[in-house]
Amino acid sequence: MRVLLQRFWRDEDGAAMVEYALLVALIALVAIVGVSATGTSINAQFAKISCKISTPTAPCDQP
Repeated sequence: MRVLLQRFWRDEDGAAMVEYALLVALIALVAIVGVSATGTSINAQFAKISCKISTPTAPCDQP
């Protein structure tokens, strides 16, 4: 029993897995924020293009 407890105490596989999980979560968060910001910018560009197509003489600089 004592040997099992010592082996469990020295085992670091669980700690490494937690580190990898935190790393994956951080990468996912950065990707979500980046895609969200890019999507907002692209949406504004498409709105401007749509405005120019529907009324070519109208000022389409408003967001």
